[in-house]
Amino acid sequence: MMKTIIEPFKIKSVEPIKFTTVPEREDILKKACYNPFLIPAEDVLIDLLTDSGTSAMSARQWSGVMDGDESYAGSRSFFRFERAVKRLTGFRYIIPTHQGRAAEKILFTLVGGKGKFVPNNTHFDTTRANVEYSGAEAVDFQTEEGKQPALVADFKGNMNTEALETFINEKGAKNIPLCILTVTNNSGGGQPVSMANLKETKRILKRYKIPLFLDACRFAENAYFIKKRERAYAGRTVFEIAREMFSYADGCTMSAKKDALVNMGGFLAVNDADLAGQARNILIVTEGFPTYGGLAGRDLEAIAQGLEEIVDEHYLRYRIRSVEYLGEKLILAGVPIVQPPGGHAIYLDAARFAKHIPPHQYPGQSIVCELFRAGGIRSVEIGSVMFGKYDAKTGKLISPSMELVRLAIPRRVYTQSHVDYVVEVVHEVYGRRNLLKGYRIVEEPPMLRHFTAKFLPIR
Repeated sequence: MMKTIIEPFKIKSVEPIKFTTVPEREDILKKACYNPFLIPAEDVLIDLLTDSGTSAMSARQWSGVMDGDESYAGSRSFFRFERAVKRLTGFRYIIPTHQGRAAEKILFTLVGGKGKFVPNNTHFDTTRANVEYSGAEAVDFQTEEGKQPALVADFKGNMNTEALETFINEKGAKNIPLCILTVTNNSGGGQPVSMANLKETKRILKRYKIPLFLDACRFAENAYFIKKRERAYAGRTVFEIAREMFSYADGCTMSAKKDALVNMGGFLAVNDADLAGQARNILIVTEGFPTYGGLAGRDLEAIAQGLEEIVDEHYLRYRIRSVEYLGEKLILAGVPIVQPPGGHAIYLDAARFAKHIPPHQYPGQSIVCELFRAGGIRSVEIGSVMFGKYDAKTGKLISPSMELVRLAIPRRVYTQSHVDYVVEVVHEVYGRRNLLKGYRIVEEPPMLRHFTAKFLPIR
């Protein structure tokens, strides 16, 4: 008989949650210009905005915080961090940064530039922004099955390798400094990438002498999906699978704020000595000395410990099942989501959820606002707000292939009763979905507009 999958940890510290009323949340939304990023965190009941930097750290991680060596150069904590990353990834040169986007900024400052192209299965927001800020063009090669939210398939995060090879031949390998695989595919609904797809991507790139990099912030969740869904890996440990994943790459960027279970930190890891040297030069100018890179010694200790804890298969079984549980409850209630559930989040299919709202009126943003108004739940739109672009000639909005709302689950933070509450609120909003109104943008920055844009409802 199957037993309930329980949290593989005990709770030793708690933080109170502030409760608000619907009228209070309506006022909070209005003051935040209907953008969840602008809502004060203390006014949020259940915060599913992101799983980045929101993990609950373990007792051993907090112990490492107390033991951190804060020496400016040659910190003992750096060498523990470096050993942990090398043991996991096998890369030769490890460059700490204050978070993942800093690693991206350094990398694309060096390899990007006008006239260059960076392919990815699907770029997420800061990766795309850093590629394009360098002058290069970010190009996505998501599989066709990955663009169909209702389709159930094992590896919908895969790279479309046929389209990738065609693109390389069209643009020329010399104009493609590297290719990225994002594991798991965040923009594509948190869907995993198979080992077979990773190998095939590497085979193609090797033929054209193009380096492969992983956006590895959720590598452990991806490795667990490989273990469960690729027959040849059923008997392998998650650590062994992760090592093999990294073995096909020439480097990686990582936001440690996800699968390293910490609140701040990241790194760039490479095998190329020249690239590492150039990266360290930029690091010193922008982040800090190479043995701390914008982090305190205590952060480096916490990352090293987190990288050991994340490959624990009891934890990963619980983690993946918790997200799956939320997805199953929503499906039973008739709520349209990206199927099957991903590793770190549930993605509501906003195009079907609020099908009366056209993309240029941002159906995902409408759902995000209503989830907060109805139940104090903060989530994030991943659709035409985050990834929409304006046509240079017509000024019309060019929408991405999917309109989604992400409910990202912080690691080791919420219990099953919190998740059940989320189900109830989403179900309530879905029940009156035809009353939802569209939104318009009244103020936006030139890049990463979703963070600070201001909205008004369309009356």
